[in-house]
Amino acid sequence: MSFNHLKPAMNPGRATFRCQQTFVAYATKVCQLIEIVLFVVCVFCGNQCFAGSRVKDLAMLAGARENQLVGYGLVTGLAGDGDKDPVYTVQSVANMLQRFGINVPATTLSSKNIAAVMITADIPAFVKNGTRLDVVVSAIGDAKSLQGGVLLQTPLIGADGKVYAVAQGTLAVGGFLGGAGGAGGATVQKNHPTVAQISGGALVEREIPTEVVKDNFVELLLRDPDFTSAARMAAAINARFTNSAEAIDSTSVRVKVPEAQAKSPVDFIARIEAVEVTPDVPARVIINERTGTIVATARIRIAECAVSHGDLTISIASTVDVSQPNPLSSTGTTVATPRTDTKVEEKKGQFVALPEMPTVEKVAAGLNAIGVSARDMMAIFQAMKQAGALQAELVMR
Repeated sequence: MSFNHLKPAMNPGRATFRCQQTFVAYATKVCQLIEIVLFVVCVFCGNQCFAGSRVKDLAMLAGARENQLVGYGLVTGLAGDGDKDPVYTVQSVANMLQRFGINVPATTLSSKNIAAVMITADIPAFVKNGTRLDVVVSAIGDAKSLQGGVLLQTPLIGADGKVYAVAQGTLAVGGFLGGAGGAGGATVQKNHPTVAQISGGALVEREIPTEVVKDNFVELLLRDPDFTSAARMAAAINARFTNSAEAIDSTSVRVKVPEAQAKSPVDFIARIEAVEVTPDVPARVIINERTGTIVATARIRIAECAVSHGDLTISIASTVDVSQPNPLSSTGTTVATPRTDTKVEEKKGQFVALPEMPTVEKVAAGLNAIGVSARDMMAIFQAMKQAGALQAELVMR
């Protein structure tokens, strides 16, 4: 006897429905897992995923500025490469010797081993007595080289005439001068041997008083003034410290110091400097005609226009011809006659239609397609600006 009629029949539709349910459940778990991973990444990475620039990289504190120092001194030990006895050098040597109790007439001195120099340095804010500064030493006379020289103790004064540091030490020259020179002699020079540096060559003797907190406010000064960047900086600071920042103008952002940290605002200023801001970059094209350099920001835009540019080359060659009399001639003399050849060559230019270019990549690709040099591209940018097609600021250096 057969019992096959008692077995339940297979339902294809139910099997397909179960497969779909299994796939949906699996896909849901995968999506949940991806969301968890993204959440963990965002939590641990913080703002690094979409990081801007720190406030300390975009602005400086009002009052925390550097100050310039300058001094006049003497460099000795130049082995014959010093000044050629100018009046100010020999007089300075005589004055120096007089400080040590040696009275010598200036007219009897020679300065071939000595050079009169100017010393410059920048003193940052908050530096204390005993801090060392780097100084730059440059010759002001006719010394050939400062190589191997030693700077004698020189006071460095500020704009108010007060001495803030004292410089002294062995010079480090990033170049050299070799050879005898003169008639028939050859010289070899690398870099500028009349300018030198002394790393840590100055000692701070007077501290410059600095005040960055006034009436419980600190002021941030943007290095590149811009209204949009100032507004974004104030908004970013307010997002972290509620209602504490206000953009005054395109350069200044004023931040209120909490009363709890008014007596020790260093921690609060450090937290402000760590706030990240995305500054606004204007559309700008910088052209340096001396070096042939072109730099463009990402926001430049060129409207639809047509460009034609041709090359014009003028060659002038000067030669000397010799005019001689006929052989065995008793009259006439041999003379030299100059001759100048001028050649003008003008290449045909193509009139190329350029479509609208909304990005710097398309601008670069479109101009490179014309096949012009960097200097020709400078002329094209200037012509586009005059025609109104270049929608960016054009800065010539």
